[in-house]
Amino acid sequence: MQYTDVGKTWMKLSLITGHAQRDHSFKFTSLAHLLDVEYLRDCYQSLNRNRAVGIDNISWEEYGAELDKNLEQLVSRLKRKKYKPQPARRVYIPKNEKETRPLGISALENKIVERGITWILESIYEQDFLDCSYGFRPKRNCHQALKKLNDLIMSQPVNRIVEADIKGFFDNVDHDKLMDFIRIRIADTTLLELIGKFLKAGYIDNGQLVRSDKGTPQGSILSPMLANIFLHYVLDEWFETIVKKHVKGYCELVRYADDFVCVVRYAEDAERIERALKNRFNRFGLEIHPTKSRRLTFGRFERENAKAQNRKPNTFDFLGFTHYCDISRAGNFKLGRKTSSKKFAAKCRDMNDWLRAIRNLVKMKDWWKILAAKMRGHFQYYGVSENSASIAKFYRLTIKMVLKWLNRRSQKRKMNWANFTKYLEHYPLPKPKIVHKFYVGRCKAS
Repeated sequence: MQYTDVGKTWMKLSLITGHAQRDHSFKFTSLAHLLDVEYLRDCYQSLNRNRAVGIDNISWEEYGAELDKNLEQLVSRLKRKKYKPQPARRVYIPKNEKETRPLGISALENKIVERGITWILESIYEQDFLDCSYGFRPKRNCHQALKKLNDLIMSQPVNRIVEADIKGFFDNVDHDKLMDFIRIRIADTTLLELIGKFLKAGYIDNGQLVRSDKGTPQGSILSPMLANIFLHYVLDEWFETIVKKHVKGYCELVRYADDFVCVVRYAEDAERIERALKNRFNRFGLEIHPTKSRRLTFGRFERENAKAQNRKPNTFDFLGFTHYCDISRAGNFKLGRKTSSKKFAAKCRDMNDWLRAIRNLVKMKDWWKILAAKMRGHFQYYGVSENSASIAKFYRLTIKMVLKWLNRRSQKRKMNWANFTKYLEHYPLPKPKIVHKFYVGRCKAS
């Protein structure tokens, strides 16, 4: 939660948190009244004011010009149950060279109300969510998930990995089953109806209204919370209370949004877990991707086993990194990781396309700042322990691409490598560095 002010809003939410924390079976019957003018003003102030506009074509600044009036009218419609979320404006962003990913851009009032509902749900469900979940949660992020995975493989008797991909998760979540899960904690019919309206709002695609009978709208503020609630009951809680009781050895789950891996000790447990995952998700109307999901041998004995079996050691991808079995300078097992080949190729391709497009549009001093920000962002994400080589390679390739496109500007004198190096000395670009240091060293495990 982003705190914009200390006031009644946070007092009310803290009371909800207290109730949820003290009694995990407590059902909340009165929540919708929290969506008043003062509360929604905080929601409005918390929004990113530079985001793209939805089908209403209203920006953050335009709505704020008459904020009190607009919020009073919004609250009036909410109280009279006349508020109807507008469909999202669907756009498509590149997923890879061949595929695109759909994204919904919400209207501004949708964003305000979604933020309000999300904060309410967060106050309740953060008391229920388990430690294995890292995606879209306060004070949790993907690097913590990667560190957790690192620590488990290094310190626990892990010999198997079960990696699973939920096929089209955000597009296929069953609305009825999701609402049943929400009713476990919430009995406020007004709030439940409002959440249902957002699920059914649909989207505008190429001028056509498409109604939604399943799925959570990707790109909306509310969607990640709803996804976490659904996966908390379908996966996290089930794994903790059922799966762990029916295996012979050690197993653990690490999940970031709909991306997760299971670390397992015994082969028979890994086989049972893989089979159980398929059955579990089928029961709730979802499918484990048949080609993107697998179980594999992995861990401190993987290199020796692979050598004995005359094969390459297994690797697996998680959150943009390829994880592999490595050895330290002392000859001990350690978990290695590097930017996955697909992600690396995509990042280089994106950088090349951007440099080619920008070189003649604006002055060099202006796009140089953007280039620095892009490189800094890459190192901020991929600068993790054991990934020095990959980020150094990205730096070198980027520098080469910059020089190439500088020399292809129209009617500009070409710059040789020596002059370019001098230019970099005066206007340096961010150097690759390890930002997230979470390698824990060697721990014994049987």
